[in-house]
Amino acid sequence: MRASLLVLHRWLGLFIAVFLLISGSTGALIAWDHELDEWLNPEIFQTSSLSSGQDALVLADQLEARDPRLQVTYLPLHTEPGRNLAVHVGPRPDASGVLPVIDFDQLALDPVSGAVLAQRLWGEVSLRRENIMGFLYKLHYSLHIPDGFGLPLGMLVLGAVSMVWVIDSAIALWIAFPARRSWRKSFAFRWRQGGYKLNFDLHRSGGVWLWPLILLMAVSSVAMNLQFEVMRPVVNWFSTLTPSPFERQPALALERAPAPQLDRNQALGLASREALRLGISEPPGGIFYSAEFGLYGVGFFVASAEHGDGGLGNPWLYVDAQSGALLPASLPGQGSAGDVFMQAQFPLHSGRIIGVPGRILVSLLGGLIAMLSLTGIVIWLRKRASRRVVRHRAAAQ
Repeated sequence: MRASLLVLHRWLGLFIAVFLLISGSTGALIAWDHELDEWLNPEIFQTSSLSSGQDALVLADQLEARDPRLQVTYLPLHTEPGRNLAVHVGPRPDASGVLPVIDFDQLALDPVSGAVLAQRLWGEVSLRRENIMGFLYKLHYSLHIPDGFGLPLGMLVLGAVSMVWVIDSAIALWIAFPARRSWRKSFAFRWRQGGYKLNFDLHRSGGVWLWPLILLMAVSSVAMNLQFEVMRPVVNWFSTLTPSPFERQPALALERAPAPQLDRNQALGLASREALRLGISEPPGGIFYSAEFGLYGVGFFVASAEHGDGGLGNPWLYVDAQSGALLPASLPGQGSAGDVFMQAQFPLHSGRIIGVPGRILVSLLGGLIAMLSLTGIVIWLRKRASRRVVRHRAAAQ
């Protein structure tokens, strides 16, 4: 059985090695994506004005009035002093349902005048400083594989890789301990001997020491890439999940999505009243509109906590853009055990569940996962070369 598992580990590991090399190295960087992005592009995020500026809802309305091609898809409702208002936008279908072509989806607005100070296409394949962090982030979760057949093919591919990673992690742990008397070797590193022996120990013993964290990353990767296809159905077997507002209907193409009957202000008012009833103490901090799913989402947080560091993230309430009906909410720590498990997946994967220390750990782990992939490839190449030598000798006899 061990021999069969070794062969299986070899081929599964080779299948996922390049993917994990890319995802691990990019993950080490994007643990700090917001900080690095702001350091690289201060003109997008920072302003010399110390004024609190105009109401964000007014600025969004003014933007859409100036450029009817656009609709604001995400709007922070508050900005910290000295910062621009960073909004996400998408194309607004015209009366005949035709989508205008725009080559950007993020804008930086002056918080006082509403003037557009900068624009970019997030995730664009580009190494320019204004694009590089979005490029790396999208590379991390989709490899920049284009969507096709109405499906996010990149996410599906990496979701499949993540499932193989979970299986291979279990196999790797099993074969790392060939016999009880030699278990000690499975935790050791032959630092002084170096060379291939150290490479082997880095791969085997490094994988053993990191195994709980590797499994966590693999499972959370499945949860984020195949949330509705795999993870939610599996979790629902063990603990009933609250229905997600994003699975109540299939996603619609933008050109076929009906125009919302509620505007941002109305959706915000409905969500704010519901938040008061639920006892949510944080103010509304951001609102997004999803034409594909026909809903608004309103998050509750102060401006400095937009990214949800510490805990399970921020509360989000959802409103049907046609009827104004309140949809199932995402309230951190509330719901069934399965709901809490699903809420924890992104905070665990990003390390944000314990704030800065968690992000440092995830950044280091990303580099170590890339190292495990490289050392695994070196082991395969070495053994492949040895097998060739054996075959040549056998053929020569």
